[in-house]
Amino acid sequence: MFSPCLRGFPPGAPVSSHKSKDMQFSGSERDQHKRISSRSNPGFLERLSDTAGGMVVGVALFFLSFYILFTNEGRALRTAASLDEGLSQVVSLDPSSSLDYQYNNHLVHLSARLHTSQPLHDPNYRVVVQAVKLKRQVEMYQWVEYQESKDYQEGGETKTETTYTYNTEWKSELINSRNFDKEIGHTNPSAMAVESVTVVAPEVHVGPFILSKGLVEQINNFQTLSLKGFPPPDSSSFLTIDEDYFYHTPYPRKPEVGDVRVSFSYAGLSGEGSYPGPAQTVSVVAKQRGENLTPFKTKSGDILEILYPQELSAEEMFEKEQQHNAMKTWALRAAGWALMFLGISLTTRIVHTLVDWIPIFRDLVFLGLKLFALCVSCSLSLFTIAVGWLFYRPLVAAALGAIAALPLLIARSRVPAKKHQ
Repeated sequence: MFSPCLRGFPPGAPVSSHKSKDMQFSGSERDQHKRISSRSNPGFLERLSDTAGGMVVGVALFFLSFYILFTNEGRALRTAASLDEGLSQVVSLDPSSSLDYQYNNHLVHLSARLHTSQPLHDPNYRVVVQAVKLKRQVEMYQWVEYQESKDYQEGGETKTETTYTYNTEWKSELINSRNFDKEIGHTNPSAMAVESVTVVAPEVHVGPFILSKGLVEQINNFQTLSLKGFPPPDSSSFLTIDEDYFYHTPYPRKPEVGDVRVSFSYAGLSGEGSYPGPAQTVSVVAKQRGENLTPFKTKSGDILEILYPQELSAEEMFEKEQQHNAMKTWALRAAGWALMFLGISLTTRIVHTLVDWIPIFRDLVFLGLKLFALCVSCSLSLFTIAVGWLFYRPLVAAALGAIAALPLLIARSRVPAKKHQ
């Protein structure tokens, strides 16, 4: 544990060679500078070599897209089947009744308030909350470097003008100023005096049951702990409260680089008291195993262990899970198509490199290659999805296969037969 009074930087002790101000990008010489680098334009063989390297990456992305698209369809169908199976077997329990063992090893559903036996506390800041989780978030006032580059041609060379801008901001991660282009005057401390941490209640109850670790992990609806009316820190702790932060500085409105501030948030209120609010009601679907709620494995192979931070019926919970499954399926489909399009574009880029010294051909070939990549990636993506559906819904797979072949049929119909030429 830590103690605020053991501050790594007491008042008056410098933590940086530069005293910063909370400023916006100013463009002054101190906070912004430019650097220009140049390189000779690559020759034809060098460009061809770079393109060949891109082809290797393109082929890898091309085959990766097939894997993502095909496995995604199987996952989506398996999850949908598992949810249907779970909905047909789930038993809704009365949370106010005592523990009933007749549904032992069955999939059960209940909605009840969270309960923990002991509050969570951080004695160093005198924060006490009865909740499932208590998070301490630490931020340090640090220098941040931003880069903006632009290329231009001059004297047969490609020149890159990079603008480096420095600003002071509150950051939760430690920024290494040694990697800055201009470290002098923009030095950050090498460590934080306080660390971020999340404390979790050892045992969480819902009604007469104890939640499994997997269910507890799903309680993540964190809310900021308000410090309004919070007792002021001791004068010897070097702490200041401003809004919802503990500041390790007596001047929170004029921070210096290296100053630290701490905020707290909680998830899953589980006490009977009024501060900071009543116990939260959650809805759970899991397997009853004695007094514990544990994962339920379906015949389809998926694990059902569901928790929502609100009161929902079993039907509403399974409907939400089906919606999440559909959203994930479409997101992975889009990702698979994008990887296939990028892979085809990188693989065919060598054609563009061969003619890029002829301006009119270069533009036409670039457009043609993009259209080619678009058509082929759409067709192959639909075909891969159709194969994934083949063993589950043959009619849907046939329809998708027909749509996938449509661009090829259109292209084929536009090519005149040799006997008519």
